[in-house]
Amino acid sequence: MQPTSPFPRRSGTAEASVRPAQRSDAPAVARVQAVTWRTAYRTVLPSEVLDGWDEAAAAEAWRAAVTAPPTPGHRVLVAVEQDVVVGFAASGPAELAADEHPHPAGPSSEIATLLVEPRWGRRGHGSRLLAAVTDLARADGTARVQVWLPEQDAVSAGFFESAGWARDGWTRTLDTGGTPLREVRWHTLLQETDGSR
Repeated sequence: MQPTSPFPRRSGTAEASVRPAQRSDAPAVARVQAVTWRTAYRTVLPSEVLDGWDEAAAAEAWRAAVTAPPTPGHRVLVAVEQDVVVGFAASGPAELAADEHPHPAGPSSEIATLLVEPRWGRRGHGSRLLAAVTDLARADGTARVQVWLPEQDAVSAGFFESAGWARDGWTRTLDTGGTPLREVRWHTLLQETDGSR
């Protein structure tokens, strides 16, 4: 790992690691997103979303997210195995839901998405991505990280729960143009608050 790495701790090995996404990674990120959604989320996401997927437009959107993030706190990280992008995570400052007050623990960050292509699953890529996101958030002084998950996505819920995350009681319903998508919010505290974590 380069001495100028932005990560507070080592995130992987020469064969499998996590690093900040580069402009040239955008097509691979869009591919991972498309394959993962079409494979793992076929029963979760509306068919209209999956069938109307435009990979070229998605790649352009990811290129913009990497090269011109809206704030310094917005990041895209990629999981790499032997120079192949196999997963990615995007995060940034959390937006408050309607009628929500800032969390008493302090500033919150949000994982917009964390995906690993199914054929590369069970190799620790998701855990390395999650560790890198939380390490960077902690280094920024973030007290809490949250993520919205589709209510019926038991696999992702199990992943976050095994990492010590819990539901925080918030839900929302997204208008996807087809069947509404209900999501639940999970979170974890990064900083010590009142002697607990």
